[in-house]
Amino acid sequence: MTWRDTPLARRLGLRVPIIQAPMAGGISTPRLAAAVAGAGGLGSIAGAMLGPDAIRAAVAEARAGGGGPLAVNLFAPLPRPTADRVAEWAALTGVAPPARFPSPPDFAEQLAAVVGTGVPVFSFTFGIPPLDGVEAFTIGTATTVEEAVALERAGVDAVVAQGFEAGGHRGTFLAPVERSLVGTLALVPQVVDAVSVPVIASGGIMDGRGVAAALRLGAQAVQLGTCFIRCTESGASDAHKRALAGAETAVTKVLTGRHARAVRTPLVDRLEASGLEPPDYPLPRSLSPEPPMLAGQGARFARELPAAELMAALEEETSAGFWKVAVPDHRGG
Repeated sequence: MTWRDTPLARRLGLRVPIIQAPMAGGISTPRLAAAVAGAGGLGSIAGAMLGPDAIRAAVAEARAGGGGPLAVNLFAPLPRPTADRVAEWAALTGVAPPARFPSPPDFAEQLAAVVGTGVPVFSFTFGIPPLDGVEAFTIGTATTVEEAVALERAGVDAVVAQGFEAGGHRGTFLAPVERSLVGTLALVPQVVDAVSVPVIASGGIMDGRGVAAALRLGAQAVQLGTCFIRCTESGASDAHKRALAGAETAVTKVLTGRHARAVRTPLVDRLEASGLEPPDYPLPRSLSPEPPMLAGQGARFARELPAAELMAALEEETSAGFWKVAVPDHRGG
């Protein structure tokens, strides 16, 4: 058996146990999901900010772009935001509040759309949503051992162990984020020992060395997000892609109202220095003069390549990484 042939990879029909992370806000596009799926991994549609029609359209576009299995990701239902602190925050950022904030998509309608598409995998974060009627393979996100155990008890088929290094929003849902910042190297083997379902490692994995290390720790697959941001098919802005080269990142609430790891910019520093508590998630995003540039701690290793070429490089590096220290060439692009 090779590193490619894990039980989870066989269950999902993957040639390689690599999952493209769902990055909401337009970063992970249907084209990216299709390219990763076509290269033997699992492509993911970030459906959390999409309405039902948009979810169906994204899945259709990804399917038209190539073969291979797809996942759709949603956020577990969250409390509705209030208008508290909006005026103070708007005065700080200099962005006037809209006459009406966009209403978040209805989770039940989103889930019905996901089920209706017949995608083989449904993933989620921010907690444990109702799973009645979901026949797809389910993947939940945990940032601690306790969350992983709770997800297994809820009946998920696999758990993403999201390490402290990961870019994007923290999936924490049981304890305060400050008490749930466990590194990937420490989190993965603890979760592997605590649950009987497959574990997917996420956070700081940017090349084949990281993939090999995660699999040796007991993970049956890896989930990569920042690794794909500079890909040709990514929807990230040029400024976002350029920022990764020398990025310092930070876990902060000031960009969206919920803890997320993003590139530290002068705006992040200024908002944090204010000492003001941001409004409820996701309102700060509408009150910001710049979009959040979500990224993990390994951002500088991101490569500017078509996704299929990146997948081929990851596969080659991982094979080398099982037998020797492989130092990939990150100079291209």
